[in-house]
Amino acid sequence: MEKTKFDKDIKVFYVNAKSFPEGIQEAHQKLYSLIPFSKDRKYFGVSRPEHGGGIVYRAAAEELEPGEAEKLHLETLILKKGEYVSITIKDYAKDIMSIDRAFKELLALPDLDPQGYCVEWYYNEKDVNCMIRLK
Repeated sequence: MEKTKFDKDIKVFYVNAKSFPEGIQEAHQKLYSLIPFSKDRKYFGVSRPEHGGGIVYRAAAEELEPGEAEKLHLETLILKKGEYVSITIKDYAKDIMSIDRAFKELLALPDLDPQGYCVEWYYNEKDVNCMIRLK
């Protein structure tokens, strides 16, 4: 387990998955069709239980220019600055369930931000950093 720190809030725009976990890949495909993968931008999967129901999953990308989300007709949210506990998964596509296992391990830890998200940071096309913000 590692720690990842964001020194500033990150504003992201997103596409909601129609279902969890079945709709995750489709949401990412839709996002990438709107904003192709670029090394200059951070890409995320953002999820948590909401509205007293199941998990809401969002495929998200960092907003680099003000108004970008509005031009794409997408909603935004803020990934709060601070320290995140994290697990890095190399070549996640070889074992997609490794993401689920990583979050189960992280969610068992104390001192997690109760308003935080489970965040998948896809920092390249093969690897992902699974993380949750600490209090």
